[in-house]
Amino acid sequence: MTDHESGRPPAAAPAGVRLRPAGPADAEAVARVFLESRAAAMPYLPRVHSDADTLAWFTHVVLPTSTGVWVAEQEGEGGGVLGFAVLAGGDELDHLYLRPDSLRRGIGSRLLAEVRGAAGGGLSLYVFQRNAAARAFYERHGFTAVAYDDGARNEENEPDVLYRWVPGAVDLVSRRCP
Repeated sequence: MTDHESGRPPAAAPAGVRLRPAGPADAEAVARVFLESRAAAMPYLPRVHSDADTLAWFTHVVLPTSTGVWVAEQEGEGGGVLGFAVLAGGDELDHLYLRPDSLRRGIGSRLLAEVRGAAGGGLSLYVFQRNAAARAFYERHGFTAVAYDDGARNEENEPDVLYRWVPGAVDLVSRRCP
């Protein structure tokens, strides 16, 4: 198997981290990563749902209805879900979140590679305009901003950016020299 834009094998998960499809039993851990990540990375966002409502949403909507959901988990004793990614509708990266203590370890890049492989074509995603770290991550991976929104389309009313990626787009992370 190769990464479609570089022709090279996909990035390996960091040592001790495995990726796998998520199942119903992962709902609580996925919801916890979602909540922790958003609180740490985007403290400016209003909390529009309770923790219980967020868990119910992952349990009854996201996990059973998405095209694919993957979790990255720490192997061994004391392991746990470090992050997750959700592919919706076959071509939308609906979520990619990591625990705050799991950033910059290659986990997000590996989850993104899983979603790209499953999509089999281009991807789109929305990112809040103020989320500079996420925007830089996606831009490094070849996504291009194609539209800006005033926030009316999301329940947080936070201005966002629509990004698109097409196979063959420049991915600076995979093009780095060893």
